[in-house]
Amino acid sequence: MDVIVVGGGIVGASAALHLTAKGASTALVEDSRAGGATAAGQGVVFPWPLPGEDPALQALKRGAAAHLPGLLDLLADDGRATGHERVGGIRLDPEGDDTGYDLLRALAAEPGHEGMGRVERLAPGEPREHVPLLSEAHRGVYVEGIARVRGAVLRDALFQSAQERGLHHRRGEAHLLWDGGRVSGVRVGGEDLRAPTVVVAAGAWSGRLLEPAGTDLPVVPVRGQVTHFALPGTDTRSWPVLRWGGHGGHAVAFGPDRVVTGGTREPEAGFDHRVTARSTAENLSRALEDLPGLAGATVVGSLAGLRPATRDGLPLLGAHARIPGVVVATGLGGEGLSLGAYQGALAARLALGEPGPQDLSALRPDRPAPPRPAGPDAG
Repeated sequence: MDVIVVGGGIVGASAALHLTAKGASTALVEDSRAGGATAAGQGVVFPWPLPGEDPALQALKRGAAAHLPGLLDLLADDGRATGHERVGGIRLDPEGDDTGYDLLRALAAEPGHEGMGRVERLAPGEPREHVPLLSEAHRGVYVEGIARVRGAVLRDALFQSAQERGLHHRRGEAHLLWDGGRVSGVRVGGEDLRAPTVVVAAGAWSGRLLEPAGTDLPVVPVRGQVTHFALPGTDTRSWPVLRWGGHGGHAVAFGPDRVVTGGTREPEAGFDHRVTARSTAENLSRALEDLPGLAGATVVGSLAGLRPATRDGLPLLGAHARIPGVVVATGLGGEGLSLGAYQGALAARLALGEPGPQDLSALRPDRPAPPRPAGPDAG
């Protein structure tokens, strides 16, 4: 085996596909524990950098925006449904606030942002023409290139295309194997898999995998809960993604009649992936305030996932100086569906010793980081 990938979400599946596409003998070890972030995301795809973000994160986002079209073409050529749909998006801003329009229009004109497409100001009442659940008072900004994605569908497409190219697959809890002072593989279900390089893309659990090496990986779980609604008889397939400029919440519609709202941020939950009454009540209250037309909708259910966040806000990507043989790829927080496929592609290049298209030193997993938060399950 050339490379073993630990993690069955978007990042791990993408790394596996890019490795097998290069002819590398690859195994993917997937832990079946509940609480993964990929299937519990809202589904917003906005990979472009924003002003004020760290330069390393901006470079990662520019790369993700450029990488995505080619990846979708590859999956389409393989005959895979990707769950990705470019439906546009609307940022809803309070009356008299043009900061959203000015920001997005300026961004769309910058090099590397061509995929954002057309940016239009929407007068009061016009957003409701796109999403009838809104009130007449809403105004906003339409951005053509924003997309939605079903995370589980995209993950499955990546995985299946990797399998078609020879991927080996194992399920179970992974434990690192050592040869002297170097990681030499993974033990899973009593089987020892050997490879010179292991890609750790286990999301919020990545730190726990590396704990036996005496390493405090600066990744922490942040629980996010979303609520799903059904609108029988209402075709939601063409509805754009919504974002509120005030509180930053999103609403995403999927066909044939579904709307997903919420996206709580709960770092205090640790590794507890339960759907809770308090967050469900908060999501319902916010949904009815933002989208009055949901009052008669059916509440289908709620999902919770543990997003892998970092203590300094930057992703983790690169080799770990104190754990030879390991490449870490995690820490995208709530942007895994926008950036995860590209992070996996970069991890594949690093695992094969290939140079990356950008300087990744600021994202190294062994960089100095703020101290671990207090609490028994802080990560």
